[in-house]
Amino acid sequence: MQQPRQLSLFSPASALAFNYPFPSTRYQGSKRSLVNWIWEQVCHLPFDTVLDVFGGTGAVSHLFKNAGKQVIYNDFLAFNWNIGLALIENREAKLSQDEIDLVLNVQDGLQYPNFIQNTFGGIYFTDAENAWLDHVAYNIDHLLLNRYKQALARFALFQACIIKRPYNLFHRANLYMRTAQVERSFGNKITWDTPFEMHFRGFAAEANRGVFDNGRDNQAMCLDALETPVGADLIYIDPPYLNRKGTGVDYRDFYHFLEGLAGYDTWHARIDYNSKHRRLRPQKSLWNSPATIMDAFEQLFSRHHESILVISYRDDGLPTKAQLIKLLLKYKKQVWEAAQPQKYALAHKKSHELLLIAR
Repeated sequence: MQQPRQLSLFSPASALAFNYPFPSTRYQGSKRSLVNWIWEQVCHLPFDTVLDVFGGTGAVSHLFKNAGKQVIYNDFLAFNWNIGLALIENREAKLSQDEIDLVLNVQDGLQYPNFIQNTFGGIYFTDAENAWLDHVAYNIDHLLLNRYKQALARFALFQACIIKRPYNLFHRANLYMRTAQVERSFGNKITWDTPFEMHFRGFAAEANRGVFDNGRDNQAMCLDALETPVGADLIYIDPPYLNRKGTGVDYRDFYHFLEGLAGYDTWHARIDYNSKHRRLRPQKSLWNSPATIMDAFEQLFSRHHESILVISYRDDGLPTKAQLIKLLLKYKKQVWEAAQPQKYALAHKKSHELLLIAR
């Protein structure tokens, strides 16, 4: 098997000026801290159009948008797709202070739902916070008429929810971690106890600063990875992580509450009411099983075999680096690799972030 060539860092001239900074996020697996490194590895490649298959937070798509590329952002989760709408497809729409006030305030004459209050009491947020979420979600859906402004408001709402959660996840019913009267050696409680409204306003301002028009027709899509459109010059692939024990990162399960908020009116019909934390009913994915993940990669590589393939990966994951390189060489003549030491949230040891580039 051909050994991959090692990539070297490029000159400072390759550095990208981020005139429009990407908002802060505590989303697991976000590449926000790695975008400069990723750009250094790909900036010399001949490409003008990009498909980001697993768009997630949108940090990498936003990088390419800053670089003047035409970007297609994709993610199969509706809440992530809203982030793509807000920050990638959106050219100019921003939330005014009046619109933020409109979303945050209870409006006279409106009959607000109480779904979150009735369904998630004592699980993630306090009763007062659940009531706040019900009225804000309703206001976003019904009082903001521009889809991009709706998406910006949802971005702010999602980030406010994440930052007020222990571990920044929704995988456990653990409100008690916030409310227990115990001595603490960490400062998260200040963040947890900060009112939703303050978090929302801060994230809305950050999202507004990240909106810009790069002169290209960028798009946000909500498709399965294996249904993404072909033809982009470069395909960026950052799949869900599957560790060597075969345990995968199920983003739909970790962030099911946000996925519910993104489809508030139909949320009730999608919940697994037998689960203590009121998750969405599980869906099988090729990307979350050791038995099917190689087939998933093969289908994706085959689908986009005419494009430059750039894969973000961890060196302690499944498939192994050697397996991925072997598969890439089935479709491409050359594979390069770059590695960056990285400490991941909830991980007990350091591993390396890999970038495999196949042409």
